[in-house]
Amino acid sequence: MTEYHDTEWGRPLVDDKKILQAFFLDTFQAGLSWAIILSKKNNFKKAFANFNPVKIAGFNRGEVRRLMGNSGIIRNRRKIEAAIQNAQKILDIKKEYGSFAKYLWQFTKGKTMHHAYRRIEEVPTTSKEAKNLSKDMRARGFKFVGPTTIYAFMQGIGMVNDHLVSCFAHQEVKKASSRRF
Repeated sequence: MTEYHDTEWGRPLVDDKKILQAFFLDTFQAGLSWAIILSKKNNFKKAFANFNPVKIAGFNRGEVRRLMGNSGIIRNRRKIEAAIQNAQKILDIKKEYGSFAKYLWQFTKGKTMHHAYRRIEEVPTTSKEAKNLSKDMRARGFKFVGPTTIYAFMQGIGMVNDHLVSCFAHQEVKKASSRRF
């Protein structure tokens, strides 16, 4: 967890491949600990075609059965089927926006939202922006994209800088995110 925090969490991402990985993992994380998901990250990567939305969108019932038998991932049928449906919706968004990143970053006006929390208890579990993104995604047919899941995803890909001000990464993210998407 420390390595993930120190090198990945909260760093602004604009690369669709990295964003898609984070998105798929976050939707599987719903209701579970992030530590569990991180420990299974490589298994997910193999099981879900390196998070390639074109391949995932084409998964059929046989693939669902295969995934349900894979003890290296979270074997929740609803989440597996949601991943397939979400991949299909991501392809629709890429046609409309050119990239999944452009679609997402519009909800923060193309910039990281920086907070100045001093204690972990101050960090919220959702925001107006996460609620708006969640609502839009659900209207488009996405699954497992509630506001809390979406806020965690936004934190993870650097749309929101919720590193505590005492954390070395707070300033690093601030510097790295000075450009507009």
